[in-house]
Amino acid sequence: MSIETGPPGDMLAAHPETAYFWGRVAGDGECGENCVTVRTTDETAARRLGSIAGAERTDQRIVERPYAHDTSITRQEEQYTVQVVGPLAERASGALGLPFEGESGGYRLDPLSDYDRQLLRGLVEGCGTVCFKSGDAGANDAVGLSFVHESRGLLRTIQSLLDDVPVAAPYDDCSDASSGYWFGVDDDAVPAVGEWLYEGSEASGLFAPTRRRKLRQSIERVR
Repeated sequence: MSIETGPPGDMLAAHPETAYFWGRVAGDGECGENCVTVRTTDETAARRLGSIAGAERTDQRIVERPYAHDTSITRQEEQYTVQVVGPLAERASGALGLPFEGESGGYRLDPLSDYDRQLLRGLVEGCGTVCFKSGDAGANDAVGLSFVHESRGLLRTIQSLLDDVPVAAPYDDCSDASSGYWFGVDDDAVPAVGEWLYEGSEASGLFAPTRRRKLRQSIERVR
């Protein structure tokens, strides 16, 4: 639960916690028969996600994951899987357009748009990739932020959310990737987007510390 507001009374009502939670589910999770599943590589984030939704179990294991843009390269890392058992999955699919049982979803996330910062933060941590780009041949260093997902529809939804943030966030068109589709935010815009994204996060507790730290450290290197 967040430090500021406490747990939501309804997991489908607009709330900072629900926006963050469903952003994480959309980015790296699924809705199946009687179960919502969300994955994270951050232990603290796993505890927070479980607390938000009252998850009945959280599993930890070492998994081999492909790199977002090249599935021929893999890495080993800890992964935490949070599962919420019950009818919430089917309700969320109907209310938010999340895929159910492997079917394509419409991603109708507008009910959560009042908390676009938390929603986008969940999406960044779920399917976003941050990298530091060292300048070559006189080019300036930069921070890259891209989104990779098997659903082009989700990426278009993320682009629509970026259109409405209070800082400039231009982005590329969606392109094919070995793991689905991807697009990137303009490098020059990433520092401002990243700072806006995590503004106030310390008070709310709605973030993955490892992901926030990587983004902030990358931004500091280009300032």
